[in-house]
Amino acid sequence: MKLRLGLLIFLSVQLFVSCVSAPKKVPPAVAPFNAKKELSKIQIDIAAGADKKAIQRLKALIAKNPKSDVADDAGMQLAKLYYKQSNFEAAYREYIGLVNSDVLSPNEGEALLGASRSLSKMGRLDEALSLSARGLKIPGLPESLKLDFQRHRYTLLSGLGDRLDALKTLAYIHENETKPEIKANAQARANELVNLLNQSDLDKVTGDAAYGFVRPQAAFRLALFKLQNKDFDGARSAFARAAEWGQGTPLQTQAESYLAQIDSRRKVEPFTIGTVLPLSGKYAVMAQKTLKGLQLGLGIYGSEKSNFKLAVMDSEGTPEGGRRAVERLVTEDNVMAVVGSLLSREASAVAGKAEELGVPSFALSQKAGLTESGAYIFRNALTSEMQVKELVRLSMDHLGYKSFAILYPNDPYGIEYANLFWDEVLARGGTVAAAQTYDPKETDFRGPIKRLVGTYYLEDRRAEYQNRVRAWYRKQKSIKTRQAPPDDLLPPIVDFEALFVPDSPKAIGQIAPMLAYQGVTNVRLLGTNILNNSELVRRGQKNVERALFVDTNLMNDSSFKTSRFFNEYKRVFGEEPGLFEVQGYEVGLLLRQVISGGERTRLGLAQTLTQIRQYQGVSGPMSMNAQRELVRPLMPFTVKGGEIAVWNPAIDGPDTGKSKSIKK
Repeated sequence: MKLRLGLLIFLSVQLFVSCVSAPKKVPPAVAPFNAKKELSKIQIDIAAGADKKAIQRLKALIAKNPKSDVADDAGMQLAKLYYKQSNFEAAYREYIGLVNSDVLSPNEGEALLGASRSLSKMGRLDEALSLSARGLKIPGLPESLKLDFQRHRYTLLSGLGDRLDALKTLAYIHENETKPEIKANAQARANELVNLLNQSDLDKVTGDAAYGFVRPQAAFRLALFKLQNKDFDGARSAFARAAEWGQGTPLQTQAESYLAQIDSRRKVEPFTIGTVLPLSGKYAVMAQKTLKGLQLGLGIYGSEKSNFKLAVMDSEGTPEGGRRAVERLVTEDNVMAVVGSLLSREASAVAGKAEELGVPSFALSQKAGLTESGAYIFRNALTSEMQVKELVRLSMDHLGYKSFAILYPNDPYGIEYANLFWDEVLARGGTVAAAQTYDPKETDFRGPIKRLVGTYYLEDRRAEYQNRVRAWYRKQKSIKTRQAPPDDLLPPIVDFEALFVPDSPKAIGQIAPMLAYQGVTNVRLLGTNILNNSELVRRGQKNVERALFVDTNLMNDSSFKTSRFFNEYKRVFGEEPGLFEVQGYEVGLLLRQVISGGERTRLGLAQTLTQIRQYQGVSGPMSMNAQRELVRPLMPFTVKGGEIAVWNPAIDGPDTGKSKSIKK
């Protein structure tokens, strides 16, 4: 208590002393007429660009007429000339001298601004900022000068990284500026700054009226943060403020759209399912097949009719179309779940929007990593990861392979599969001895294959090549004119047991015979499920014998064509189903079973789906894995006797027909 009392007494004494000791400024003396005439002449020098002469005359004028009105004006002119010459230290000295003089100056505000600008040019930003704050406190400061101070403060605050105060200055400029182009510039800069703020800073901005026109954008950004963190009540409140504060602007429309989405979370029609498919464009046929399978699975068509409804939206095959479709399905149709995402380019957009709105989404796309978008994203598709894991497992565990090579097209499909294959081989303790890319439009695979097996760049094997050339000459009984060694003196380096080529039957049909021509024999070809086509054998013939890939067993299983699903689909739609129809049907049937079993909320549906085990799909029992993907049975296939057949590892492996490795 005594300490606190002593502190108060000390502060009171200091305040009294400072008030007493602070000198009172006196009005400037009126300079004689000749002094004012001299100042006018100096201004003529300045206008003529005679700055050096003007500086000397100004100094003399100030010295002859100190503490006069002419000295004050001359001091301002002198400071401006120094600033113009980039002599910022001298400019600051003159400006601050006017400010700290014991003579009242009508130029005090302008002098403080000049002093602050001079300091900023010298890199003394904190001192410059302090002077600018002092200038804004001058009583009766003209509005134009206030705006100049605020513009200057914005530059200083931006340089110091003080985004919140910088936004306040922009709010002042926007409110008081009359020129439309300057107001628009302030708006643009404010939007940039708001996008850099964290959630805590956004809270401060929305809670302080001093931020003016910045608040709607800040409230909108804050709402997005809260939405991302699943704070739906907080997001709704922030979106409502953004809509109110941003009336008449595009921001109001955007905020109200989000409000409708959030409100729609509380409105769910459990027996209404939505689907997003590329129903127009070149993928329309594929989409229609999927749609028919989904309709049959939900019981909209077929002998087992249900009370389910299907809301159908066309994604138009674009990410933006997919996002809009999900939004409409949730806000207008109040769907329980969304099915679709056939195409890789739209799959992420659909998944992201579904996760944002909290609606379970069943994707049918093979796009890698899709279910990582969030806990509401599921998938029913034969993915690249599933294929690669099984293919590498069969190659290493059943065939005993340890070393592999990869030849792949330089396109998204080839790159994705090549990376997955390489990672899986390394994860299982194998090695990738060689990897080579090629143009997706390539028709002559001689170059890529020679690069793969080390026969393209002779200088890399110069010593070996020279030895073989000498040996070749020694074997010739006679050398004819212009006779040269053959191009294939160097044998291929085949230090791998299998070659993975993630490409179409057409490409394989060209690659396989070229491998044999280049001396790469007894190496097993590995591929993806797109090889499960009669085109593979027609194009590759004997060169694709023993090729290995994995796929579902649908098209090769005789029991598929006698299954209940096959017959029911053919009866209803008058055509035979394929993989797209199967995938749509399986998802539709699964959703029908879970929802009919009692699930009435989206959260409950998502939680139940993660626990699916031994669900009876068309091709056999399926289970949901940790990545929320329905894992379907995969079968290995090979080419045997000129036909694609199911591969039996018990009969075919371990592989005894491996090539002998030729070491580099």
